[in-house]
Amino acid sequence: MNASLVDTLDWPKGDGLLPLIVQHAHDGRVLMLGYVNRDALETTLRTNEVHFWSRSKQRLWKKGESSGNVLTLVSIAPDCDRDALLAQALPQGPTCHLGTPTCFDGTRPAHPWLNELEALVAARKGADASTSYVAGLLAAPVARRAQKVGEEGVETALAAATGDLDGLRGEAADLVFHLLVLLRGSGLSLADVVGELARRHRG
Repeated sequence: MNASLVDTLDWPKGDGLLPLIVQHAHDGRVLMLGYVNRDALETTLRTNEVHFWSRSKQRLWKKGESSGNVLTLVSIAPDCDRDALLAQALPQGPTCHLGTPTCFDGTRPAHPWLNELEALVAARKGADASTSYVAGLLAAPVARRAQKVGEEGVETALAAATGDLDGLRGEAADLVFHLLVLLRGSGLSLADVVGELARRHRG
């Protein structure tokens, strides 16, 4: 499939270079724009790390080769004319060389509330556990956070089984919330889960 993608692109239209737009696979933000030749695209597909052809350096360039802020590929697809590419990737740190998350200032996530909620959970770590429910969960042993996810999972399943749609909506929200807390307490994020789903899909 990868070989057929490379071979069916309109390379002559761009004199051997095609624009590659990189989008955050988790929240939909546009991270950057670069250019690829056949070698850069083949290397990207082979390594699952986004590579470009540097027009200034005139060489193959891996995003993050100096900073370590690589872009882990999730998916890639051409446009209708097959002369441009859109990649979805998970950034391992700031994408822009200026240290900002994206090269496009002001770009907001496609579903900002879920990302804001995850950031809020992260910010609660270290807060006063006596006044913050999230801080209390994060300060507790992991078994407590796991227990809450188990409880909410059972309640979600029961609501679905009984046809209680209002209950299902509420219990599912509780489940997602407590899952975010469990992930944060274990040093993971929702982006890690999305990346795993994408890897399974590609596999």
